[in-house]
Amino acid sequence: MTKPLRLVLDRSAKTPLAEQIHKGIRAAIENGVLAPGARLPSWQDLAAQLGVARGTVRSAYEKLASAQLIVAARATGTHVADRPRFPVRRDKAPAPGSFMEMYQELIAGPAIFQMGVPSRETFPATLLARMHARAARVEMSAPAIYPDPRGEPDLRREIAAYLALARGIECMPSQIIMTSGFAGGLGLALRALGLEQKKKVWMEDPGFPFTRHGLALAGLSIVPIPVDADGIDVDDGLRHAPDAALAVVTPGQQAPLGSTLSLARRVRLLDWATQNKAWVIEDDYLSELQLKGRATPALASLDRSGRVVHIGSFSKTISPALRLGFVVAPAALASRFAETAACLAPAPGRAVQLATADFIREGHYLRHLRRTKRAYAAQGEALLKYLGPRTVNVAMAGLAAVLRLPDRAPDLAIAREAAALGLAPTPLSLWYASKASARPGLLLGIATSPLRRIAASSDRLLQIIDRLT
Repeated sequence: MTKPLRLVLDRSAKTPLAEQIHKGIRAAIENGVLAPGARLPSWQDLAAQLGVARGTVRSAYEKLASAQLIVAARATGTHVADRPRFPVRRDKAPAPGSFMEMYQELIAGPAIFQMGVPSRETFPATLLARMHARAARVEMSAPAIYPDPRGEPDLRREIAAYLALARGIECMPSQIIMTSGFAGGLGLALRALGLEQKKKVWMEDPGFPFTRHGLALAGLSIVPIPVDADGIDVDDGLRHAPDAALAVVTPGQQAPLGSTLSLARRVRLLDWATQNKAWVIEDDYLSELQLKGRATPALASLDRSGRVVHIGSFSKTISPALRLGFVVAPAALASRFAETAACLAPAPGRAVQLATADFIREGHYLRHLRRTKRAYAAQGEALLKYLGPRTVNVAMAGLAAVLRLPDRAPDLAIAREAAALGLAPTPLSLWYASKASARPGLLLGIATSPLRRIAASSDRLLQIIDRLT
């Protein structure tokens, strides 16, 4: 024994005394307090020492012996078993410059200016908690059978009705597959479409870095297509990769520059997909969270040939913690998507789906969106009003303010230094396909920019920019 063994029993606890003794000795062995070969008191002596029945200690010893933690012999008594010493293993930090390092930095929070997460001030936490608790009781009281791998029918019906009203998409609930956020939807779509490795895919440049990496992991050959005020440049794609099998686009509000794909380019994109039997994945990441005017109808609403796979999620409109999204499969591929979901990517747990269905059906979702858009519009206006006189190049783009920086400015270093102050601007350069095409800048999320914190947070960020540029 390297240190004195002290067992403290709580006689008022619900845990049986024998189990308390067992856990105490086991912890001492595993923590090195009792070294291999250390002698333990006999169960009779320990019982007298602790003031418990002999059978109580004997039960604890028998459990320890069954786990091969102690050995007992008539001649030598009871000892801690010899065991190999295992080094304590710790998770390694992601390699510098790796995707996972970038991923963890971008999702760390909560913080001011963080992108991709909704406002805490407008989040209906109490209401959703009550609905989720009710849904969890329904889930636990239901028969123990496998649920529909496509997702809860009630939620899929509510989403179909919402999409017809808000996004102009006419679809049946059977075309909707529930997923674990957008990433789950992207993985499901790539599997269901059966895209072979090395096939070419158009990807907006700049575009969401997680999507780009996901396409690379799927073995697809990414063709960066530039973006301008009318969205992805379809003609550029036709010049450089007319034989591509897929295009991934954010037509509603381009991520991250915020432009809306023009009608002419939407028609051109759909014509190309139809004529070449290519597919288009529509990332509708902000849904109808457009702060000025009515949101543009979804690209899928114009699709008459069944070439568009629409992917939406509740990450920006409710919370990314739900990990809840959905795919709208073309009608002709609904069975294929359902089979893929059943075998490779079944829907998330029932409780979160049932709670979300209630949230939509009872009218809370639309009221929440209206309240959220008003709050975000006010915060975006206040942020631009404060930054405008203090920097030369800042503009709104979706739910972020894009703050352009001088050429070769170290936007990644600026973001990392800001993180130490509780600020989380996103480096714009990370969204580009290559260093050659990258432009420095910072994306400032307005959802996480409370009015009362805008001035002080902006000043701190501008001081860092001035110092590092």
